[in-house]
Amino acid sequence: MLKLAAFADEISPNIDEQIAVCKANDITHFELRGVNKVNVLDFDAALRDEIRQKTRASGIGIACIGSPIGKVKISESWSAHFERFRIAVELAEFFSAGLIRIFSYYPPDKGDDMRKYREEVLRRMQAKLDYIRSKPLVLVHENEKEIYGEKAAECLDLLQSLHHPQFRCAFDFANFVQAGEHPLNNWSMLRPYVAHIHVKDCRFNSPKMVPAGEGEGQIEPIIVDAYQNGYRGFLTLEPHLLVAGHSHGETGPEMFKVATDALKAICRRNNIPLGSA
Repeated sequence: MLKLAAFADEISPNIDEQIAVCKANDITHFELRGVNKVNVLDFDAALRDEIRQKTRASGIGIACIGSPIGKVKISESWSAHFERFRIAVELAEFFSAGLIRIFSYYPPDKGDDMRKYREEVLRRMQAKLDYIRSKPLVLVHENEKEIYGEKAAECLDLLQSLHHPQFRCAFDFANFVQAGEHPLNNWSMLRPYVAHIHVKDCRFNSPKMVPAGEGEGQIEPIIVDAYQNGYRGFLTLEPHLLVAGHSHGETGPEMFKVATDALKAICRRNNIPLGSA
């Protein structure tokens, strides 16, 4: 069966409300990105302890550290950013998460061709992989508008060039649509490398996010194909139904139920079992 996870900070900044809404919607795991409007990489020791205690007590697991690693300009300090990556690894171990979400950098100037910086992107990715080589962790690269791995060809280039079992793809339907590509075409290219799926949907030439299946993300056929071909990982809800920001999204408790119900309906129509809380 597939497992439901959520960027629960889209529900509320409050950890208790995040847990309550996830439990009410049969979501068993968090992709941990923020609590109390604090990014996961900036949690102090007290907040880390509180989150771990409350999620464990409620039976909520941490599927992935939803870090912003790699979501910076390639011209920014590598050493400083690598220290942030070390924090992400520490958090993954603290919360017993097997995955860390990462990105592949923005160009120094908006509109610049990121492909010019391919070698530096690969160098940085390899350094991260070298750092985790003895740890039971997988880095999942999310395709994101305007980064090196915005489009499927560059995502595939990263995955094939690094050729590493601890480097895989976090497939995001809406981000490909926003990049002007058809997700189903990209799925056929990237499927062997997909270890994680983010569920948000949208339409071409529109900034507005919609519930799964209502946009042009081709979510239903891709999830069906994923399940039929052995995918048994997470479907992480990242709906962005109220706010779709650069580093966060907002959906709220009521609309989060709408988003979850839409995804559940897709799975139900296709006899895809989901884990329940």
